[in-house]
Amino acid sequence: MGNILLFSVIVGLVMALLVVPVTIMKKQNKKEGYPSFAALFGATLLITTIIVFVFYYMTNLDQNFTSMWILLIVAAGFGATLATVTERMVKGALFLGSLLVGAYFLTAFVFNADQKFESAQMDVKTEIEAFDEKETPASVPPQFARNKMKKAFGQVPNTSYYELGRLQIQKVNGEYVYIAPVEFSGFFKWFKGDETPGYFTLSATDSSSNPKFIKEEMVFTPSAFFNKKIERHIRLNYPKQIFNGDVQLEIDDEGKPFYIRTYGEFISARNGFEAKGIVMVDPKSGDTKSYKIDEVPAFIDGAISPETVSLQNSYFGNYVQGFWNSRFGKSDVKLPSDEGTEANVSPIFDENGDMYYFTDFTSPKEGVDSMLGYSLTNSRTGEATFYTGNLEDSYMDSQGALQIIQKKFIEKKWDGEMPVLYNFYGEASWLTPVLDANGFLQNYFIVSAANPEISAYANTPNQALKQYKTALQRGGGSVDGSSKAEEKQSKGTVVRVYKEKTGDYTVVSFLLDNGQNYIVSSENSLLAIYLKENDKVSVKYMDTGEEFLPVKELTIEGL
Repeated sequence: MGNILLFSVIVGLVMALLVVPVTIMKKQNKKEGYPSFAALFGATLLITTIIVFVFYYMTNLDQNFTSMWILLIVAAGFGATLATVTERMVKGALFLGSLLVGAYFLTAFVFNADQKFESAQMDVKTEIEAFDEKETPASVPPQFARNKMKKAFGQVPNTSYYELGRLQIQKVNGEYVYIAPVEFSGFFKWFKGDETPGYFTLSATDSSSNPKFIKEEMVFTPSAFFNKKIERHIRLNYPKQIFNGDVQLEIDDEGKPFYIRTYGEFISARNGFEAKGIVMVDPKSGDTKSYKIDEVPAFIDGAISPETVSLQNSYFGNYVQGFWNSRFGKSDVKLPSDEGTEANVSPIFDENGDMYYFTDFTSPKEGVDSMLGYSLTNSRTGEATFYTGNLEDSYMDSQGALQIIQKKFIEKKWDGEMPVLYNFYGEASWLTPVLDANGFLQNYFIVSAANPEISAYANTPNQALKQYKTALQRGGGSVDGSSKAEEKQSKGTVVRVYKEKTGDYTVVSFLLDNGQNYIVSSENSLLAIYLKENDKVSVKYMDTGEEFLPVKELTIEGL
Protein backbone atom coordinates (compact mmCIF):
# COMPACT_ATOMS: atom_id res chain seq x y z
CA MET A 1 0.00 0.00 0.00
CA GLY A 2 2.95 2.30 0.68
CA ASN A 3 4.02 2.27 -2.95
CA ILE A 4 0.70 3.48 -4.30
CA LEU A 5 0.48 6.21 -1.61
CA LEU A 6 3.94 7.55 -2.44
CA PHE A 7 3.20 7.36 -6.17
CA SER A 8 -0.11 9.20 -5.64
CA VAL A 9 1.61 11.98 -3.68
CA ILE A 10 4.28 12.47 -6.39
CA VAL A 11 1.74 12.52 -9.25
CA GLY A 12 -0.60 14.69 -7.18
CA LEU A 13 2.26 17.17 -6.57
CA VAL A 14 2.98 17.40 -10.31
CA MET A 15 -0.72 17.93 -11.06
CA ALA A 16 -1.04 20.58 -8.33
CA LEU A 17 1.94 22.49 -9.74
CA LEU A 18 0.29 22.45 -13.16
CA VAL A 19 -3.19 23.42 -11.97
CA VAL A 20 -2.52 26.17 -9.40
CA PRO A 21 -1.89 29.59 -11.10
CA VAL A 22 1.28 30.65 -9.25
CA THR A 23 1.50 34.24 -10.65
CA ILE A 24 -2.12 35.16 -9.89
CA MET A 25 -2.01 33.68 -6.38
CA LYS A 26 1.08 35.67 -5.45
CA LYS A 27 -0.67 38.89 -6.49
CA GLN A 28 -3.92 37.97 -4.72
CA ASN A 29 -1.96 37.01 -1.62
CA LYS A 30 -1.52 40.69 -0.80
CA LYS A 31 -5.27 41.29 -0.66
CA GLU A 32 -7.31 40.54 2.39
CA GLY A 33 -9.96 37.82 2.16
CA TYR A 34 -8.04 35.65 -0.32
CA PRO A 35 -6.49 32.35 0.77
CA SER A 36 -2.73 32.20 0.87
CA PHE A 37 -0.81 30.48 -1.89
CA ALA A 38 0.34 27.81 0.54
CA ALA A 39 -3.25 27.08 1.64
CA LEU A 40 -4.59 26.83 -1.94
CA PHE A 41 -1.64 24.75 -3.10
CA GLY A 42 -1.98 22.44 -0.09
CA ALA A 43 -5.71 21.95 -0.70
CA THR A 44 -5.10 21.29 -4.40
CA LEU A 45 -2.33 18.83 -3.59
CA LEU A 46 -4.65 16.96 -1.22
CA ILE A 47 -7.44 16.77 -3.80
CA THR A 48 -5.19 15.70 -6.70
CA THR A 49 -3.48 13.09 -4.50
CA ILE A 50 -6.86 11.61 -3.57
CA ILE A 51 -7.96 11.61 -7.22
CA VAL A 52 -4.76 9.84 -8.31
CA PHE A 53 -4.99 7.30 -5.48
CA VAL A 54 -8.61 6.44 -6.25
CA PHE A 55 -7.86 6.24 -9.99
CA TYR A 56 -4.95 3.83 -9.62
CA TYR A 57 -6.51 1.84 -6.77
CA MET A 58 -9.75 1.21 -8.64
CA THR A 59 -8.25 0.54 -12.09
CA ASN A 60 -5.22 -1.52 -10.92
CA LEU A 61 -3.24 0.31 -13.61
CA ASP A 62 0.54 -0.05 -13.52
CA GLN A 63 2.23 2.71 -11.55
CA ASN A 64 4.72 3.74 -14.20
CA PHE A 65 4.93 7.45 -14.96
CA THR A 66 4.03 6.77 -18.60
CA SER A 67 0.59 5.70 -17.36
CA MET A 68 -0.22 9.21 -16.06
CA TRP A 69 -0.35 10.89 -19.49
CA ILE A 70 -4.14 11.32 -19.37
CA LEU A 71 -3.92 13.01 -15.95
CA LEU A 72 -1.15 15.31 -17.20
CA ILE A 73 -3.24 16.40 -20.20
CA VAL A 74 -6.15 17.30 -17.90
CA ALA A 75 -3.97 19.08 -15.33
CA ALA A 76 -1.94 20.99 -17.94
CA GLY A 77 -5.12 22.02 -19.74
CA PHE A 78 -6.68 23.42 -16.56
CA GLY A 79 -3.42 25.08 -15.58
CA ALA A 80 -3.02 26.82 -18.94
CA THR A 81 -6.62 28.07 -18.76
CA LEU A 82 -6.26 29.52 -15.25
CA ALA A 83 -2.78 31.01 -15.69
CA THR A 84 -1.81 34.36 -17.26
CA VAL A 85 0.97 35.85 -19.37
CA THR A 86 4.28 33.98 -19.17
CA GLU A 87 2.94 31.22 -16.92
CA ARG A 88 0.14 30.57 -19.42
CA MET A 89 2.69 30.27 -22.22
CA VAL A 90 4.77 27.77 -20.21
CA LYS A 91 1.79 25.68 -19.16
CA GLY A 92 0.29 25.97 -22.64
CA ALA A 93 3.50 24.51 -24.04
CA LEU A 94 3.32 21.69 -21.47
CA PHE A 95 -0.31 21.08 -22.47
CA LEU A 96 0.63 20.83 -26.15
CA GLY A 97 3.53 18.55 -25.24
CA SER A 98 1.23 16.28 -23.23
CA LEU A 99 -1.21 16.21 -26.18
CA LEU A 100 1.61 15.08 -28.46
CA VAL A 101 2.60 12.36 -25.99
CA GLY A 102 -1.03 11.26 -25.77
CA ALA A 103 -1.33 11.22 -29.56
CA TYR A 104 1.82 9.10 -29.73
CA PHE A 105 0.39 6.56 -27.29
CA LEU A 106 -3.01 6.52 -29.00
CA THR A 107 -1.62 6.03 -32.52
CA ALA A 108 1.20 3.60 -31.62
CA PHE A 109 -0.83 0.67 -32.98
CA VAL A 110 -0.46 2.15 -36.49
CA PHE A 111 3.32 2.35 -36.37
CA ASN A 112 4.34 -0.72 -34.34
CA ALA A 113 2.50 -3.34 -36.44
CA ASP A 114 5.80 -4.65 -37.84
CA GLN A 115 7.22 -5.00 -34.33
CA LYS A 116 4.13 -6.87 -33.24
CA PHE A 117 4.42 -9.25 -36.17
CA GLU A 118 8.08 -9.89 -35.36
CA SER A 119 7.25 -10.57 -31.71
CA ALA A 120 4.62 -13.15 -32.77
CA GLN A 121 6.72 -15.00 -35.34
CA MET A 122 5.95 -18.72 -35.59
CA ASP A 123 7.72 -21.69 -37.08
CA VAL A 124 5.87 -22.59 -40.29
CA LYS A 125 5.29 -26.23 -41.21
CA THR A 126 3.24 -27.84 -43.94
CA GLU A 127 1.95 -31.15 -42.63
CA ILE A 128 -1.12 -31.13 -40.45
CA GLU A 129 0.13 -33.81 -38.13
CA ALA A 130 -0.05 -32.39 -34.65
CA PHE A 131 -3.06 -34.35 -33.43
CA ASP A 132 -3.55 -38.07 -33.52
CA GLU A 133 -6.42 -40.31 -32.37
CA LYS A 134 -4.07 -42.41 -30.24
CA GLU A 135 -2.36 -39.48 -28.52
CA THR A 136 -4.73 -36.60 -27.84
CA PRO A 137 -7.64 -36.92 -25.40
CA ALA A 138 -11.02 -35.74 -26.68
CA SER A 139 -12.13 -33.12 -24.14
CA VAL A 140 -15.54 -32.74 -22.59
CA PRO A 141 -16.93 -29.35 -23.73
CA PRO A 142 -16.56 -26.58 -21.10
CA GLN A 143 -20.23 -25.59 -21.13
CA PHE A 144 -21.27 -29.16 -20.33
CA ALA A 145 -18.63 -29.38 -17.57
CA ARG A 146 -19.86 -26.10 -16.10
CA ASN A 147 -23.46 -27.32 -16.08
CA LYS A 148 -22.47 -30.49 -14.22
CA MET A 149 -20.55 -28.48 -11.63
CA LYS A 150 -23.52 -26.19 -11.06
CA LYS A 151 -25.74 -29.20 -10.45
CA ALA A 152 -23.22 -30.46 -7.87
CA PHE A 153 -23.10 -27.13 -6.04
CA GLY A 154 -24.93 -28.65 -3.09
CA GLN A 155 -21.56 -30.06 -1.98
CA VAL A 156 -20.45 -26.51 -1.09
CA PRO A 157 -21.08 -25.41 2.54
CA ASN A 158 -23.25 -22.25 2.87
CA THR A 159 -24.17 -22.55 -0.79
CA SER A 160 -26.09 -19.26 -0.92
CA TYR A 161 -22.88 -17.31 -0.33
CA TYR A 162 -21.15 -18.53 -3.46
CA GLU A 163 -21.22 -19.07 -7.21
CA LEU A 164 -19.08 -20.96 -9.70
CA GLY A 165 -15.97 -19.15 -10.92
CA ARG A 166 -13.99 -19.29 -14.15
CA LEU A 167 -13.59 -22.75 -15.71
CA GLN A 168 -10.27 -23.92 -17.20
CA ILE A 169 -8.55 -27.16 -18.13
CA GLN A 170 -5.39 -28.48 -16.50
CA LYS A 171 -3.34 -31.66 -16.03
CA VAL A 172 -3.22 -32.80 -12.39
CA ASN A 173 -1.41 -36.01 -11.45
CA GLY A 174 -1.43 -37.08 -15.08
CA GLU A 175 -5.20 -36.64 -15.42
CA TYR A 176 -6.86 -34.00 -17.61
CA VAL A 177 -9.41 -32.14 -15.51
CA TYR A 178 -11.49 -28.99 -15.48
CA ILE A 179 -10.91 -26.67 -12.53
CA ALA A 180 -13.39 -24.05 -11.32
CA PRO A 181 -13.05 -22.09 -8.06
CA VAL A 182 -16.00 -21.28 -5.83
CA GLU A 183 -16.44 -17.49 -5.74
CA PHE A 184 -18.43 -15.00 -3.64
CA SER A 185 -21.76 -13.97 -5.13
CA GLY A 186 -21.56 -10.33 -3.97
CA PHE A 187 -20.07 -7.73 -1.63
CA PHE A 188 -22.15 -8.56 1.43
CA LYS A 189 -21.51 -12.30 1.02
CA TRP A 190 -17.78 -11.54 0.92
CA PHE A 191 -18.08 -9.23 3.96
CA LYS A 192 -19.72 -12.03 5.96
CA GLY A 193 -17.79 -14.97 4.56
CA ASP A 194 -14.28 -13.48 4.23
CA GLU A 195 -12.90 -16.62 2.52
CA THR A 196 -14.09 -19.10 -0.11
CA PRO A 197 -14.27 -22.82 0.75
CA GLY A 198 -12.55 -24.47 -2.25
CA TYR A 199 -12.88 -25.52 -5.88
CA PHE A 200 -14.45 -28.14 -8.17
CA THR A 201 -12.68 -30.64 -10.41
CA LEU A 202 -14.19 -32.71 -13.23
CA SER A 203 -12.65 -35.08 -15.77
CA ALA A 204 -12.07 -33.39 -19.13
CA THR A 205 -12.03 -36.73 -20.97
CA ASP A 206 -14.91 -38.71 -19.44
CA SER A 207 -18.35 -37.20 -19.95
CA SER A 208 -19.91 -39.68 -17.49
CA SER A 209 -17.75 -38.61 -14.55
CA ASN A 210 -19.10 -36.47 -11.71
CA PRO A 211 -17.66 -33.25 -10.24
CA LYS A 212 -15.70 -33.37 -6.99
CA PHE A 213 -15.59 -30.52 -4.51
CA ILE A 214 -12.15 -30.00 -2.93
CA LYS A 215 -12.00 -28.06 0.34
CA GLU A 216 -9.26 -25.42 0.25
CA GLU A 217 -9.78 -22.09 2.01
CA MET A 218 -8.94 -19.10 -0.21
CA VAL A 219 -8.82 -15.51 1.06
CA PHE A 220 -7.38 -13.69 -1.97
CA THR A 221 -9.77 -14.35 -4.88
CA PRO A 222 -11.18 -12.53 -7.96
CA SER A 223 -14.54 -12.08 -6.20
CA ALA A 224 -13.10 -10.59 -2.99
CA PHE A 225 -13.00 -6.82 -2.42
CA PHE A 226 -10.52 -4.11 -1.46
CA ASN A 227 -6.98 -5.39 -0.76
CA LYS A 228 -8.12 -9.03 -0.79
CA LYS A 229 -9.16 -8.87 -4.42
CA ILE A 230 -6.51 -11.02 -6.10
CA GLU A 231 -5.80 -8.60 -8.99
CA ARG A 232 -5.32 -5.70 -6.57
CA HIS A 233 -3.22 -7.80 -4.20
CA ILE A 234 -0.91 -8.62 -7.13
CA ARG A 235 -0.78 -4.98 -8.22
CA LEU A 236 0.09 -3.74 -4.73
CA ASN A 237 2.98 -6.20 -4.59
CA TYR A 238 4.14 -5.51 -8.17
CA PRO A 239 3.17 -1.86 -8.78
CA LYS A 240 5.16 -1.36 -12.01
CA GLN A 241 4.67 -4.74 -13.65
CA ILE A 242 2.70 -4.98 -16.92
CA PHE A 243 0.05 -7.73 -16.84
CA ASN A 244 -2.10 -9.21 -19.57
CA GLY A 245 -5.07 -11.54 -19.23
CA ASP A 246 -7.16 -12.62 -16.28
CA VAL A 247 -5.81 -14.43 -13.25
CA GLN A 248 -5.96 -18.22 -13.55
CA LEU A 249 -6.29 -20.91 -10.90
CA GLU A 250 -3.61 -23.62 -11.08
CA ILE A 251 -3.58 -26.76 -8.90
CA ASP A 252 -0.39 -28.58 -7.94
CA ASP A 253 -0.21 -32.38 -7.74
CA GLU A 254 -1.09 -32.28 -4.04
CA GLY A 255 -4.29 -30.39 -4.78
CA LYS A 256 -3.13 -27.03 -3.40
CA PRO A 257 -4.46 -24.06 -5.41
CA PHE A 258 -2.46 -21.08 -6.64
CA TYR A 259 -3.49 -18.04 -8.65
CA ILE A 260 -1.17 -16.95 -11.45
CA ARG A 261 -1.05 -13.99 -13.83
CA THR A 262 1.10 -13.40 -16.90
CA TYR A 263 3.41 -10.37 -16.91
CA GLY A 264 5.52 -8.93 -19.70
CA GLU A 265 6.43 -5.80 -21.63
CA PHE A 266 4.73 -3.41 -24.04
CA ILE A 267 5.83 -3.74 -27.66
CA SER A 268 6.19 0.06 -27.77
CA ALA A 269 4.47 3.19 -26.40
CA ARG A 270 2.26 1.32 -23.95
CA ASN A 271 0.82 -0.71 -26.82
CA GLY A 272 1.01 -4.41 -27.61
CA PHE A 273 2.25 -7.11 -25.24
CA GLU A 274 4.98 -9.74 -25.06
CA ALA A 275 4.99 -12.26 -22.18
CA LYS A 276 8.05 -12.57 -19.94
CA GLY A 277 6.88 -14.52 -16.89
CA ILE A 278 4.22 -15.06 -14.23
CA VAL A 279 3.36 -13.92 -10.74
CA MET A 280 2.08 -16.71 -8.48
CA VAL A 281 -0.02 -16.14 -5.35
CA ASP A 282 -0.97 -18.45 -2.50
CA PRO A 283 -4.67 -17.53 -2.16
CA LYS A 284 -4.77 -18.47 1.53
CA SER A 285 -1.69 -16.67 2.87
CA GLY A 286 -1.29 -14.07 0.12
CA ASP A 287 2.39 -14.93 -0.39
CA THR A 288 3.54 -13.88 -3.86
CA LYS A 289 6.46 -14.88 -6.06
CA SER A 290 7.43 -14.05 -9.63
CA TYR A 291 9.00 -16.42 -12.16
CA LYS A 292 10.53 -15.88 -15.55
CA ILE A 293 9.07 -18.01 -18.34
CA ASP A 294 11.89 -20.54 -18.24
CA GLU A 295 11.63 -20.87 -14.43
CA VAL A 296 7.88 -21.55 -14.11
CA PRO A 297 7.09 -24.50 -11.75
CA ALA A 298 6.36 -27.78 -13.54
CA PHE A 299 2.76 -28.10 -12.30
CA ILE A 300 1.69 -24.85 -14.00
CA ASP A 301 0.18 -25.51 -17.44
CA GLY A 302 -1.07 -22.05 -18.46
CA ALA A 303 1.90 -19.76 -17.82
CA ILE A 304 1.03 -17.87 -21.01
CA SER A 305 -2.51 -16.56 -20.61
CA PRO A 306 -4.99 -17.40 -23.39
CA GLU A 307 -5.55 -13.66 -23.87
CA THR A 308 -1.85 -13.24 -24.64
CA VAL A 309 -1.92 -16.10 -27.16
CA SER A 310 -4.99 -14.58 -28.79
CA LEU A 311 -3.04 -11.32 -29.17
CA GLN A 312 -0.09 -13.16 -30.70
CA ASN A 313 -2.37 -14.91 -33.19
CA SER A 314 -3.87 -11.56 -34.15
CA TYR A 315 -0.42 -10.01 -34.67
CA PHE A 316 0.75 -12.97 -36.76
CA GLY A 317 -2.36 -13.15 -38.91
CA ASN A 318 -3.11 -9.46 -39.43
CA TYR A 319 0.23 -7.66 -39.61
CA VAL A 320 2.14 -9.82 -42.10
CA GLN A 321 2.46 -6.74 -44.35
CA GLY A 322 1.89 -3.95 -41.86
CA PHE A 323 -1.05 -2.11 -40.36
CA TRP A 324 -2.61 -0.48 -43.44
CA ASN A 325 -2.62 -3.75 -45.36
CA SER A 326 -4.57 -5.32 -42.52
CA ARG A 327 -7.30 -2.70 -43.01
CA PHE A 328 -7.45 -2.28 -46.78
CA GLY A 329 -5.52 -4.52 -49.19
CA LYS A 330 -5.49 -7.51 -46.80
CA SER A 331 -2.88 -9.31 -48.88
CA ASP A 332 -1.74 -12.52 -47.09
CA VAL A 333 -3.94 -11.64 -44.09
CA LYS A 334 -5.20 -14.61 -42.06
CA LEU A 335 -7.91 -14.08 -39.47
CA PRO A 336 -7.69 -16.19 -36.29
CA SER A 337 -10.92 -17.98 -35.41
CA ASP A 338 -13.07 -16.83 -32.49
CA GLU A 339 -14.45 -20.33 -31.83
CA GLY A 340 -12.01 -21.13 -29.01
CA THR A 341 -13.19 -21.89 -25.48
CA GLU A 342 -10.82 -19.47 -23.66
CA ALA A 343 -10.25 -16.00 -25.13
CA ASN A 344 -10.78 -17.38 -28.68
CA VAL A 345 -8.24 -20.22 -28.27
CA SER A 346 -8.81 -23.86 -27.27
CA PRO A 347 -6.44 -25.57 -24.79
CA ILE A 348 -5.46 -29.13 -25.81
CA PHE A 349 -2.76 -31.61 -24.74
CA ASP A 350 -0.25 -33.54 -26.83
CA GLU A 351 1.03 -37.10 -26.30
CA ASN A 352 3.57 -35.87 -23.73
CA GLY A 353 0.93 -34.13 -21.63
CA ASP A 354 2.09 -30.65 -22.67
CA MET A 355 -0.67 -28.09 -23.12
CA TYR A 356 -1.04 -26.09 -26.31
CA TYR A 357 -3.50 -23.44 -27.45
CA PHE A 358 -5.16 -24.31 -30.76
CA THR A 359 -6.49 -21.70 -33.21
CA ASP A 360 -7.45 -22.09 -36.85
CA PHE A 361 -7.09 -19.22 -39.33
CA THR A 362 -9.48 -18.32 -42.12
CA SER A 363 -9.74 -15.87 -45.00
CA PRO A 364 -10.80 -12.25 -44.34
CA LYS A 365 -13.15 -12.53 -47.32
CA GLU A 366 -16.78 -12.80 -46.21
CA GLY A 367 -18.63 -16.01 -46.96
CA VAL A 368 -15.43 -18.06 -47.29
CA ASP A 369 -15.05 -20.95 -44.82
CA SER A 370 -11.74 -22.24 -46.15
CA MET A 371 -9.04 -22.77 -43.52
CA LEU A 372 -5.67 -21.13 -44.23
CA GLY A 373 -3.92 -23.11 -41.51
CA TYR A 374 -3.81 -23.35 -37.73
CA SER A 375 -1.47 -22.48 -34.92
CA LEU A 376 -0.28 -24.40 -31.88
CA THR A 377 1.18 -22.31 -29.05
CA ASN A 378 2.94 -23.92 -26.11
CA SER A 379 1.13 -22.67 -23.01
CA ARG A 380 4.29 -22.70 -20.87
CA THR A 381 6.84 -21.16 -23.23
CA GLY A 382 4.76 -19.20 -25.75
CA GLU A 383 6.60 -20.85 -28.65
CA ALA A 384 4.23 -21.31 -31.59
CA THR A 385 4.04 -23.29 -34.83
CA PHE A 386 1.81 -22.46 -37.78
CA TYR A 387 0.63 -25.38 -39.93
CA THR A 388 -0.42 -24.50 -43.47
CA GLY A 389 -1.50 -27.96 -44.61
CA ASN A 390 -1.04 -29.14 -48.18
CA LEU A 391 -1.47 -25.99 -50.25
CA GLU A 392 -2.97 -28.06 -53.08
CA ASP A 393 -5.84 -29.14 -50.83
CA SER A 394 -8.57 -26.97 -49.41
CA TYR A 395 -9.52 -27.48 -45.77
CA MET A 396 -12.74 -26.31 -44.18
CA ASP A 397 -12.33 -24.03 -41.16
CA SER A 398 -13.93 -24.46 -37.71
CA GLN A 399 -16.84 -22.16 -38.59
CA GLY A 400 -17.67 -24.37 -41.56
CA ALA A 401 -17.68 -27.45 -39.30
CA LEU A 402 -20.04 -25.73 -36.86
CA GLN A 403 -22.39 -24.76 -39.68
CA ILE A 404 -22.57 -28.38 -40.86
CA ILE A 405 -23.52 -29.48 -37.34
CA GLN A 406 -26.14 -26.76 -37.08
CA LYS A 407 -27.73 -27.86 -40.36
CA LYS A 408 -27.48 -31.54 -39.41
CA PHE A 409 -29.45 -31.02 -36.20
CA ILE A 410 -31.54 -28.01 -37.25
CA GLU A 411 -34.80 -29.52 -36.00
CA LYS A 412 -33.37 -30.35 -32.58
CA LYS A 413 -31.60 -26.97 -32.35
CA TRP A 414 -28.31 -28.54 -31.34
CA ASP A 415 -25.00 -26.73 -31.79
CA GLY A 416 -21.33 -27.65 -31.78
CA GLU A 417 -18.76 -26.30 -29.35
CA MET A 418 -14.96 -26.45 -29.21
CA PRO A 419 -14.06 -27.80 -32.68
CA VAL A 420 -10.48 -29.15 -32.84
CA LEU A 421 -8.63 -30.43 -35.89
CA TYR A 422 -7.31 -34.01 -35.55
CA ASN A 423 -5.49 -36.42 -37.82
CA PHE A 424 -7.87 -39.39 -37.85
CA TYR A 425 -6.73 -42.31 -40.05
CA GLY A 426 -4.58 -39.93 -42.08
CA GLU A 427 -7.53 -37.60 -42.73
CA ALA A 428 -7.59 -34.00 -41.43
CA SER A 429 -10.86 -34.04 -39.45
CA TRP A 430 -12.84 -31.78 -37.15
CA LEU A 431 -13.98 -33.37 -33.88
CA THR A 432 -16.73 -31.34 -32.21
CA PRO A 433 -18.89 -32.06 -29.14
CA VAL A 434 -22.58 -31.37 -29.84
CA LEU A 435 -24.75 -29.78 -27.14
CA ASP A 436 -28.48 -29.17 -26.88
CA ALA A 437 -30.11 -25.82 -26.11
CA ASN A 438 -29.64 -26.44 -22.35
CA GLY A 439 -25.91 -27.08 -22.70
CA PHE A 440 -26.04 -30.85 -22.22
CA LEU A 441 -23.76 -33.11 -24.25
CA GLN A 442 -25.66 -35.11 -26.89
CA ASN A 443 -22.96 -36.60 -29.12
CA TYR A 444 -19.56 -36.19 -30.79
CA PHE A 445 -19.50 -35.19 -34.44
CA ILE A 446 -16.56 -35.83 -36.77
CA VAL A 447 -16.34 -34.35 -40.27
CA SER A 448 -13.54 -34.44 -42.82
CA ALA A 449 -11.89 -31.04 -43.32
CA ALA A 450 -11.06 -31.87 -46.94
CA ASN A 451 -14.30 -33.75 -47.79
CA PRO A 452 -17.15 -32.22 -45.75
CA GLU A 453 -19.62 -34.76 -47.16
CA ILE A 454 -17.88 -37.44 -45.06
CA SER A 455 -19.04 -37.29 -41.44
CA ALA A 456 -20.20 -39.41 -38.52
CA TYR A 457 -21.46 -38.98 -34.98
CA ALA A 458 -22.02 -41.10 -31.89
CA ASN A 459 -22.47 -40.86 -28.12
CA THR A 460 -18.76 -41.23 -27.32
CA PRO A 461 -15.57 -40.21 -29.14
CA ASN A 462 -14.53 -43.86 -29.61
CA GLN A 463 -17.90 -44.80 -31.09
CA ALA A 464 -17.79 -41.74 -33.33
CA LEU A 465 -14.31 -42.76 -34.51
CA LYS A 466 -15.56 -46.24 -35.44
CA GLN A 467 -18.48 -44.76 -37.38
CA TYR A 468 -16.12 -42.26 -39.03
CA LYS A 469 -13.77 -45.01 -40.14
CA THR A 470 -16.69 -46.69 -41.90
CA ALA A 471 -17.80 -43.39 -43.43
CA LEU A 472 -14.29 -42.80 -44.77
CA GLN A 473 -14.18 -46.26 -46.35
CA ARG A 474 -17.47 -45.90 -48.13
CA GLY A 475 -16.94 -42.22 -48.92
CA GLY A 476 -13.57 -42.46 -50.59
CA GLY A 477 -11.56 -41.04 -47.71
CA SER A 478 -7.96 -42.07 -47.20
CA VAL A 479 -8.25 -44.35 -44.14
CA ASP A 480 -4.49 -44.59 -44.02
CA GLY A 481 -4.37 -45.00 -40.28
CA SER A 482 -3.01 -42.52 -37.82
CA SER A 483 -0.12 -40.27 -38.71
CA LYS A 484 2.26 -42.72 -37.05
CA ALA A 485 0.54 -46.01 -37.93
CA GLU A 486 2.68 -48.56 -39.75
CA GLU A 487 1.44 -50.31 -42.88
CA LYS A 488 1.57 -54.10 -42.44
CA GLN A 489 0.55 -57.28 -44.24
CA SER A 490 -0.98 -60.45 -42.91
CA LYS A 491 -2.28 -63.79 -44.14
CA GLY A 492 -4.69 -66.24 -42.58
CA THR A 493 -7.97 -68.11 -42.60
CA VAL A 494 -11.27 -66.32 -41.97
CA VAL A 495 -12.90 -67.48 -38.72
CA ARG A 496 -15.91 -65.16 -38.52
CA VAL A 497 -17.56 -62.65 -40.92
CA TYR A 498 -20.07 -59.86 -40.35
CA LYS A 499 -21.50 -57.80 -43.21
CA GLU A 500 -23.43 -54.53 -42.85
CA LYS A 501 -25.13 -52.63 -45.66
CA THR A 502 -24.42 -48.88 -45.45
CA GLY A 503 -25.83 -46.88 -48.35
CA ASP A 504 -24.55 -48.14 -51.68
CA TYR A 505 -21.77 -50.19 -50.14
CA THR A 506 -21.20 -53.07 -47.73
CA VAL A 507 -18.87 -52.86 -44.73
CA VAL A 508 -17.30 -56.22 -43.95
CA SER A 509 -15.82 -57.03 -40.55
CA PHE A 510 -13.91 -60.30 -40.19
CA LEU A 511 -11.74 -62.25 -37.76
CA LEU A 512 -8.66 -64.22 -38.88
CA ASP A 513 -7.20 -67.25 -37.19
CA ASN A 514 -4.33 -65.05 -35.96
CA GLY A 515 -6.80 -63.45 -33.53
CA GLN A 516 -6.92 -60.04 -35.24
CA ASN A 517 -10.09 -58.23 -36.40
CA TYR A 518 -10.25 -56.29 -39.65
CA ILE A 519 -12.74 -53.98 -41.36
CA VAL A 520 -13.06 -53.17 -45.07
CA SER A 521 -15.60 -51.46 -47.32
CA SER A 522 -16.74 -52.94 -50.64
CA GLU A 523 -15.99 -49.50 -52.13
CA ASN A 524 -12.28 -50.15 -51.60
CA SER A 525 -12.44 -53.90 -52.27
CA LEU A 526 -15.40 -54.99 -54.43
CA LEU A 527 -14.83 -58.73 -53.87
CA ALA A 528 -15.13 -58.29 -50.09
CA ILE A 529 -18.87 -58.94 -50.42
CA TYR A 530 -18.05 -62.59 -51.29
CA LEU A 531 -15.94 -63.14 -48.20
CA LYS A 532 -17.01 -66.16 -46.12
CA GLU A 533 -15.71 -68.32 -43.29
CA ASN A 534 -12.72 -70.60 -44.04
CA ASP A 535 -11.57 -68.36 -46.92
CA LYS A 536 -7.81 -67.88 -47.07
CA VAL A 537 -6.97 -64.18 -47.45
CA SER A 538 -4.08 -61.76 -47.68
CA VAL A 539 -4.62 -58.28 -46.22
CA LYS A 540 -2.68 -55.04 -46.29
CA TYR A 541 -3.73 -52.96 -43.28
CA MET A 542 -2.73 -50.03 -41.06
CA ASP A 543 -1.59 -50.98 -37.55
CA THR A 544 -3.58 -48.31 -35.66
CA GLY A 545 -3.72 -50.37 -32.49
CA GLU A 546 -7.51 -50.47 -32.59
CA GLU A 547 -9.75 -53.49 -32.11
CA PHE A 548 -10.77 -53.46 -35.80
CA LEU A 549 -7.84 -52.66 -38.10
CA PRO A 550 -8.61 -50.72 -41.31
CA VAL A 551 -7.81 -52.72 -44.47
CA LYS A 552 -6.30 -50.99 -47.49
CA GLU A 553 -6.18 -54.06 -49.77
CA LEU A 554 -7.88 -57.47 -49.52
CA THR A 555 -7.02 -60.53 -51.63
CA ILE A 556 -9.20 -63.66 -51.38
CA GLU A 557 -7.44 -66.84 -52.47
CA GLY A 558 -9.25 -68.40 -55.46
CA LEU A 559 -11.09 -65.23 -56.50
